[in-house]
Amino acid sequence: MTDFAVADLTTLTSTSSTPTPSDGSPVDCQPLDCNGLTTREINQALKAIAATGQASVTVLNPTGRHNLAVGLETSMLIRFEGSVGYYCGGLSDHANLDIQGNCGWSVGENLMSGQIIVRGDASANAAATARGGKICVLGNAGARAGISLKGATLIVLGNIGAGSAFMMQQGRMIVCGDAGANLADSIYEGEIFVGGAIASLGADAQVEPLTEADWQMLDRELGDWNVKAQDYAFKKVVCAKQLYNFKPRDFAQENAI
Repeated sequence: MTDFAVADLTTLTSTSSTPTPSDGSPVDCQPLDCNGLTTREINQALKAIAATGQASVTVLNPTGRHNLAVGLETSMLIRFEGSVGYYCGGLSDHANLDIQGNCGWSVGENLMSGQIIVRGDASANAAATARGGKICVLGNAGARAGISLKGATLIVLGNIGAGSAFMMQQGRMIVCGDAGANLADSIYEGEIFVGGAIASLGADAQVEPLTEADWQMLDRELGDWNVKAQDYAFKKVVCAKQLYNFKPRDFAQENAI
């Protein structure tokens, strides 16, 4: 296994020269081609490129690899030209990922801050346990999207699957399409906005009216994608707080009746 330092980047990127602006500002790095590299080597190369102060890098031929760009602490823009596998961008801080394709399970899992854009569909568990930042899926997201969300924002312009927002603890979800069965089951806190149909709500979830501030927030969040919130019949789902405290039952009295 090879450990890549900054000096090794010439063997990983294009051989064409990169112009340097006269003001000394960072420039885009030449593309990083994943062909012939292991996942560990790809991630080490990304860290080494970020250490040079480059503004961005394009990753070629990700070919659905799992665990790409995990555990990074850089705001360098990383563009993936193609689909990625499981856990892309997970455990990252200040992430800035642009995925030009689909992604597998758990994109942005446990994200701390930054933004991840998926310009296709996301599989199950998108933004699972994400604590901060924003994950934007421009297609559909699979089952259990936003499971145990802990403070991040998840935006899905399409539909989400069953069991989404299960045990959501904090944060926000915005879904322009439909939501599958058992949405927000056992939710603690947070808020979910659904523009389409909701198959069913989970335990202790309820719908409440949107406020003017809610509509303004939706306009801001969706405006980046040229989507008008007023074009959708958004519903707001929150915790009903009926399960916050244990309510004992007197079975002896019920049997007597």
